[in-house]
Amino acid sequence: MQCKGFLLHLILLGVTAAAFFPFYWLVVMATNETSDIFSYPPKLTFGVHLLENMNNVFKNIQFFAAFANTLFIASVETTLILFFCSLAGFTFAKFTFPGRNTLFVMLLVTMMIPSQLSAVPSFVLMAWLGWVGSFKALIIPGMVTAFGVFWLRQYAESAVPGELVDAGRIDGCGHLRLYWHVALPIMRPALAFLGIFSFIHAWNDYMWPLIILNDPAKYTLQVALSQLDNVYGSDYGMLMAGTLMATVPLIIIFLLGSRHFIANIAAGAIKE
Repeated sequence: MQCKGFLLHLILLGVTAAAFFPFYWLVVMATNETSDIFSYPPKLTFGVHLLENMNNVFKNIQFFAAFANTLFIASVETTLILFFCSLAGFTFAKFTFPGRNTLFVMLLVTMMIPSQLSAVPSFVLMAWLGWVGSFKALIIPGMVTAFGVFWLRQYAESAVPGELVDAGRIDGCGHLRLYWHVALPIMRPALAFLGIFSFIHAWNDYMWPLIILNDPAKYTLQVALSQLDNVYGSDYGMLMAGTLMATVPLIIIFLLGSRHFIANIAAGAIKE
């Protein structure tokens, strides 16, 4: 029995090391020069060029402006996704209205359409609205996602007791009060996951900002970092330093959000 436990822990440690190694390699590359990165055998130890590489990033792009743009877009978009998707998910789960099933099936169908297919019609629509080059074209089309509605609908259907909703109606609660006082407190674990997922997706989005933005002062971080790659030769130490600085906020968001997510799951398990 102890041997099986030891073997299981050994396998888990190996999987953890394999998952952590790409981030470790990113840090190694960010602290070395390009010549060290391509040396053979590969250098697996930290270098002393991190500050130099970071300074080169600041010289070549408007890093802090792009960072602020990305933080603003990701924060606003995530907040809107959490509000609208949770409201729609709760409505689909606990309210009966004409065409509910048809609308939900149509929602699921949109999840099967690749985002690349909608790039051209979306750009035409943004041009017609006069939003090309503005943050509105990045935030408003993404403020509701089919996955978010589907995820929260499935969670609310099983986690929010129908009796609790009926009791709220008897007490005189309208739809919005039921949503705010009954559904939201119960849906916090699902909201935490969706918040992490949506923020990371918005932060890492590259294709749509590249298409829609035409002012370097409004570039998001991913678009700005792509400007570091030179066709005549790339400074990979500088590229990895920029990537590392763009990755750190995501790690912080994940750690903060996952603690809330895991804590709520653990509380629910204890209650069971």
